[in-house]
Amino acid sequence: MRDIGVGVIGTGFMGKAHAMAYRAVAGIFPGNLTPVLQAVADIDGAAAEAAARQYGFQRALTNWHDLIADPAVEIVAITTPNTFHREMALAAIAAGKHVHCEKPLAPSVAEAREMMEASEAAKVVTQVGYNYIKNPLLSLARDMIAAGELGEITNFRGIHAEDFMCDPDVPYSWRLDPQGGGGAIADIGSHIIGLVRFLLGPITEVNADLATVVKSRPVAPGATERRLIEVDDIARLALRFARGCGGTIEANWAATGRKMQLGFELSGTKGALVFTQERLNELLYYKTGEDPRQSGFQRIEAGPQHPPYRNFCVAPGHQLGFNDLKTIEVADFLAAIDGGERRGPDFREAWEIQKVVDTAITSSRARAWKEVA
Repeated sequence: MRDIGVGVIGTGFMGKAHAMAYRAVAGIFPGNLTPVLQAVADIDGAAAEAAARQYGFQRALTNWHDLIADPAVEIVAITTPNTFHREMALAAIAAGKHVHCEKPLAPSVAEAREMMEASEAAKVVTQVGYNYIKNPLLSLARDMIAAGELGEITNFRGIHAEDFMCDPDVPYSWRLDPQGGGGAIADIGSHIIGLVRFLLGPITEVNADLATVVKSRPVAPGATERRLIEVDDIARLALRFARGCGGTIEANWAATGRKMQLGFELSGTKGALVFTQERLNELLYYKTGEDPRQSGFQRIEAGPQHPPYRNFCVAPGHQLGFNDLKTIEVADFLAAIDGGERRGPDFREAWEIQKVVDTAITSSRARAWKEVA
């Protein structure tokens, strides 16, 4: 066993999630690598100092270049807005560090490809923060699909809907900057795209309709001046898959009342599956051919029979949560660094997801089906 130094860039929502996961992982998934929180960097020095105290980082920095240059840091976790991902990741890769980057990987497919190619040339291990697919029940769903338990897949309906941009007076921020890529399609749409690729494989064609619901927002909190919005609030996509079936997905960050509706309904000739992140410890399964008097969707509840649930709790029905999924993500990353199976999603898979995002934007502008190149 040996220690491995971790540096986290950013102290917001995802910076905290990464810090908690790297603190927890060694106790839940004991392995050959034990993370040590070496440094945290944030342009806000007070925020960096507070994170260092709360999570036990050995150093607080205001310059991310210093974090990457630190020889004690072997893993760089990037949790900043995605407009900064490329520069930070390329610097970390050039320094020979393994990189754990939040999603979406980059504002464009070209930048994502550059990051992917650099990481593969340098032979560093990468991980991208699609932690929702680390749910043990989604692994079960993928195994059921692969084993043919649902028969031939005929349709997929997916959605990722939240309401954090529903209020028209939510001020302008980096999420709304067109230089950062798309709006909802990139920010939360990448999650449902990544999820359906995890379950069904490559998407070959897209026909998308992207809509801006809130046309302007305050330039700053409390400001009367407003700025026009150029990115989407709602994205609706029709899809065709390499496996031959079709489907639809929606990404909507202005969905009134929804906090985390990441879910799907998947139909096959022998059965169907239904899932929502709002009840992330349950998977609904319908099997054809049952006695019609008793047939219906049965509830599969997460338990120790669904790895790696047992690492957290030996009793069924006691529930995993968001931060547990992030801890599984970190455990997979550490195992890959240690020479084990690379479960990803890595930079290559994030590039594939970004290709779908970019194709959706192109399709919406052209109002036509577009091939995912």
